[in-house]
Amino acid sequence: MNAQDRGRRDGRGGSSASDTPTHPTHPTGTPRGAGGDAAPEAVELVEEAPCRFRVPRRDGMRVPGVVFATRRLLPEATGDQALHQVRNVAALPGIVRASYAMPDVHWGYGFPIGGVAATDADADGVVSPGGVGFDISCGVRLLAAGRDREEVAPHLSALMDVLARTTPRGAGRGAVWHLDRRELARVLAEGARYAVERGHGVPRDLERCEDRGALPGATAAEGLGDRALARGLGQLGSLGSGNHFLEVQAVEEVFDERAAAAMGLRTGQVCVMIHCGSRGLGHQICTDHVRVMDRAMADHGVEVPDRQLASVPVDAPEGRDYLAAMAAAANYARANRQLLTEAARRAFAGTVGTGLDLVYDISHNLAKIETHEVDGRRRRLCVHRKGATRAFPPGHPELPGELADVGQPVLIPGTMGTASYVLAGVPGSDAWHSACHGAGRVRSRHRAAREIDGRALRRELEDDGVAVRAVTAKGLAEEAPGAYKDIDEVVAASETAGLCRTVARLVPLGVVKG
Repeated sequence: MNAQDRGRRDGRGGSSASDTPTHPTHPTGTPRGAGGDAAPEAVELVEEAPCRFRVPRRDGMRVPGVVFATRRLLPEATGDQALHQVRNVAALPGIVRASYAMPDVHWGYGFPIGGVAATDADADGVVSPGGVGFDISCGVRLLAAGRDREEVAPHLSALMDVLARTTPRGAGRGAVWHLDRRELARVLAEGARYAVERGHGVPRDLERCEDRGALPGATAAEGLGDRALARGLGQLGSLGSGNHFLEVQAVEEVFDERAAAAMGLRTGQVCVMIHCGSRGLGHQICTDHVRVMDRAMADHGVEVPDRQLASVPVDAPEGRDYLAAMAAAANYARANRQLLTEAARRAFAGTVGTGLDLVYDISHNLAKIETHEVDGRRRRLCVHRKGATRAFPPGHPELPGELADVGQPVLIPGTMGTASYVLAGVPGSDAWHSACHGAGRVRSRHRAAREIDGRALRRELEDDGVAVRAVTAKGLAEEAPGAYKDIDEVVAASETAGLCRTVARLVPLGVVKG
């Protein structure tokens, strides 16, 4: 069965992990096109190949745009202005090759969610917080249980009750690990490594985590604002709200047996998928640095078509400061998912009598300094992936040994009633070895809450066999499957575009929502 056939089989709407509001606001202004302005003109698209469209250069664009999508997935079909953001990103100083958009692309803050862009760090290329997002290092972690679906089924209700009770969630405070200032400083510098050192995990967890659990170059705690630090003290080991979740799943189908075996997956196996990020600390860091860059652009001669793209050269003092603060937030996010992993392990051990092994942990909101070949030579690039995940191919030196021959796991979440996918990176992929991160919104949270009855949705999900543990009915409605694109079609488009290949399809058994 090919990817297109899988997309047709499941007609339910997709669900995803978008990291900023569909109509975000600037800390000092209003986003272009978000108010009462007349709708901007349509963006010109040239279909180059199946699931690949080009946005030709015009009006200050330094490079073309490239959109990986089917016609039905194009954001303008729903009135979304993400393609205008693709065009704006193409005007950034130092941008290389193209401004890319993944199949799940939708309107974000500055960059579209699902946007990928690399700038030449050695040729006045810029770094932009809008190319990362407010939930820095938001990402997905997949854990594999030692039990199959049939073995867990009799214990599912009790398991979901324990997970709901022991997983802090919601917009406010709450944590698995309450830190003091000294411990927070260690988390910011060492990420999941410090959590494991303190007994919250096992060494293998670091092998299966991006950057082995910690992004180097993080700023010291003293280099962050007091507000960011205060927000970080009380939220380590918590889901947050919005589209963040902890979901118990089962592997419904395996399409690449060799890759699945290397990752530790098999048909029928129960898994846990965790989607969350750096909570209030990351949001505050982004807010602080957007304001700094907004003021500093003129000093560096940087001009951008939208203030939400506030940016400075990568090697400018403000650029280095942002990357260091971003790394600290990324380390907090890795430790956050590590703490939630340990809470899930305790719940499974106590109710099902089995452990959970980490399959992989990967972020989808980061800007990283990477070396790539451009025009026949190796260049140091600042690769922004905003609502897009890294997808390294087989043989990449950063992959752990058991994954070296099959490629990096790419984790694509659904929400509640829809499937999730495990993909793998492939050789020769475009967009700096990047892939989609979910399905992508087609309705804002406000609109979904107005149009969808959260209580009816809960009954529908439970009738379909999905155990739901949510804080509010409104929160469920905001993240309803109908608010998103069809995740099966998004995955099929990603595979057709040559960004990745499909390894396994997972279906939900129970979900804990903020």
